Amino acid sequence: MDTILGARLQTQQRSSRNGRETSLWSSGLGMKLEAVTPFLGKYRPFVGRCCQTCTPKSWESLFHRSIMDLGFCNVILVKEENTRFRGWLVRRLCYFLWSLERHIPPCWDTPQKVMESTRVQKVISGWAPAGAGEGQVPSRVKEEVQRLLGHMQAPPRPFLLRLFSWAVLRFLNCLLLNVQLHQGHLRMVRKAAQAGSPLVLLSTHKSLLDGILLPFVLLSQGLGVLRVAWDPHTCSPILRALLRKLGVLFLPPETNLSLDSSEGVLARAVVHAAVEQLLVSGQPLLIFLEEPPGAQGPRLSALGQAWLAPVVQAVQVGAVPDAMLVPVAVTYDLVPDAPRDTFHAAPPLGLWTGALAVLRSLRGWCGRRVCVRVHLAQPFSLQEYTSNARSCWGSRQTLEQLLQPIVLGHSTVVPDTEKEQEWTPVSGPLLALKEEDQLLVRRLGRHVLNASVASSAVMSTTILASLLLFKHQKLLGEFSWLTEETLLRGFDVGFSGQLRCLVQHALSLLRAQVAVLRVHRGDLLVIARPGPGLAHLAHLSAELVPAFLSEAVGACAVRALLAGRVPPEGPWELQGVELLSQNELYRQVLLLLHLLPQDLLLLQPCRSSYCYCQEVLDRLIQCGLLVAEETPGSRLACDTGRQRLSGKLLWKPSGDFSDSDSDEFAEAGGRHFRLSQQSHCPDFFLFLCRLLSPLLKAFAQAAAFLPRGQLPDTELGCADQLLQFLQATAQEDGFFECADPSLAIRAVWTFRDLGVLQQMPSPAGPMLHLSPTFASRDSQEKLEQFIRQFICG
Repeated sequence: MDTILGARLQTQQRSSRNGRETSLWSSGLGMKLEAVTPFLGKYRPFVGRCCQTCTPKSWESLFHRSIMDLGFCNVILVKEENTRFRGWLVRRLCYFLWSLERHIPPCWDTPQKVMESTRVQKVISGWAPAGAGEGQVPSRVKEEVQRLLGHMQAPPRPFLLRLFSWAVLRFLNCLLLNVQLHQGHLRMVRKAAQAGSPLVLLSTHKSLLDGILLPFVLLSQGLGVLRVAWDPHTCSPILRALLRKLGVLFLPPETNLSLDSSEGVLARAVVHAAVEQLLVSGQPLLIFLEEPPGAQGPRLSALGQAWLAPVVQAVQVGAVPDAMLVPVAVTYDLVPDAPRDTFHAAPPLGLWTGALAVLRSLRGWCGRRVCVRVHLAQPFSLQEYTSNARSCWGSRQTLEQLLQPIVLGHSTVVPDTEKEQEWTPVSGPLLALKEEDQLLVRRLGRHVLNASVASSAVMSTTILASLLLFKHQKLLGEFSWLTEETLLRGFDVGFSGQLRCLVQHALSLLRAQVAVLRVHRGDLLVIARPGPGLAHLAHLSAELVPAFLSEAVGACAVRALLAGRVPPEGPWELQGVELLSQNELYRQVLLLLHLLPQDLLLLQPCRSSYCYCQEVLDRLIQCGLLVAEETPGSRLACDTGRQRLSGKLLWKPSGDFSDSDSDEFAEAGGRHFRLSQQSHCPDFFLFLCRLLSPLLKAFAQAAAFLPRGQLPDTELGCADQLLQFLQATAQEDGFFECADPSLAIRAVWTFRDLGVLQQMPSPAGPMLHLSPTFASRDSQEKLEQFIRQFICG
């Protein structure tokens, strides 16, 4: 079934094609779809290993080769065999009987222990005024502590938990096709829990359903009642009261008060003491490291860092000997609750609005049941990480110091330092820590989020959306090719089965974004719908970027290196003639790494930029895009037998490159490469460049928007203006992939860090002004030209 992919529908044939399309969908393409059970493949990469640099002991102790041979289980598949009873009545009541048999350990919240903690007692001693009675201040403070604890948590009710698990099981079976969990990952987590240290699960946040799905998964697998840290602004007071009885935790609003506020100091002390008692009792805790879906802001959640800070402090002060951190990832074929396309927050969810949302999801997703993959990565010791992570910290500079002189042509040297870019606002619990501990919490959050994203499975809709977006012509063959390329890079896929059924399943889920028509000889014509549907496909294809990020960065760097030598539309053979120096490649890779946001790269803090540049070059060579150019009389690049390695270099720690190694690196910097002339290289090179095109084109159009923008304005105002400009430009050139609110706000923040926009205080709040450095048209054109050199047409 070779399919022909187009960019847009012809206007004069739209009405007739709609009729043919409707008949095609009803003729069996989506209605007679076979159920595709993912993860039946026997040979697939085992992902989720912890960092060997930061946690080498955990890397060895909590993993065994035998767990790689364990298969997958469907968590929501409950039958008669899953209960202790048998019979026809049991088959009809198996969900209810299964919920009654769940073991729910007792969870007691101890306000008295919180009151007696060292932090709270220290605050109480500072609250006592001169001449006050002995019992007056403690009674008043006790009431305040009980009020804060009542807002934060409540003892979980076993009856409500069983009733809730039964309702969730029925809801998930109506909404989802399956929820797959690797039994080897589950065995690693159970082994870590049996060691005696509390579990802290740090998860991505792709859907609001994650906060319900993950506690259900852990309870169904016998890992106890998961305490989930939720955002209090997303729920109404009545719904918060119900969720607290189900084990949900809410951060008191007083924790964000100023550091000199007595109420804020007490609230933060109560939160720290409550988290310490929760860890001492051994209850597992779930923290979302990403912002809720649809939130147009930084990727790393300020609320997640606020909850992670007391966990780190509890281990540092010795309240608990250690805590086991478990990176978690949840991936969907298609996210049930679609993200919002505005910069405004959603209203709080109440009981009635929540019930209506459930009914709407069941009605709207009828016939479009999706597959879900829950991934529990290898746990690692927090104590081990904190003792090893500080040795990897180096010097840092702002984006303005790194890139602005190069953009304006004032300098050509890229500083050999790391980029300092923090978009996540500092919350009250994190601000109360020392600056060194704040940096530790931030880097820990980025490190764990990198592990969670690296272990996320690539779903069938992601691969199909990428093929449709990049206009590949043979859909079945390219689907198989892209799946193999993803597996070769150590990323798992969330599907298996017959290729034709997989493509049909993905097409049925994406029917709102694509048009499927019959052509001659029984072939099919698959066309991506123009307009906002392309932005949705771009959003899905962005899930593929982590798997090909190194190659995509390298391809864009090569494109920038060739931009001044070869015409962009020149033949591939002409581009392959040019020699590419390794030093020049390193420079272009570093420039692109500094330009791209940290939220997209999520580089491990324990790795230096030079290590990542070397990895990018190695990936380009491994995938066959670059070929080493051997000059006559020189030693071959693959000949390492005659290299003279000193003792210092042999035992140098990873990432430690000092001036004593300059001779070795000077020899490596003299190497040259050419683009490979294999037949598959031009298409693969274009595919890699297009993975980063939406973001880079949004940045380039933001540079073109500067003379048209109405400044000064707030950050959200600037982002809204830029989004309108991107949408208007997309109507002209048909490139709707960059007309996305998240890309607009990233462009505004990047330009602010680069010094293009300056933030000034005003009575109405912080306002963004155009910097005098970029007020001239010449500077703006240099900025746009600098960005466009990385874009491949």
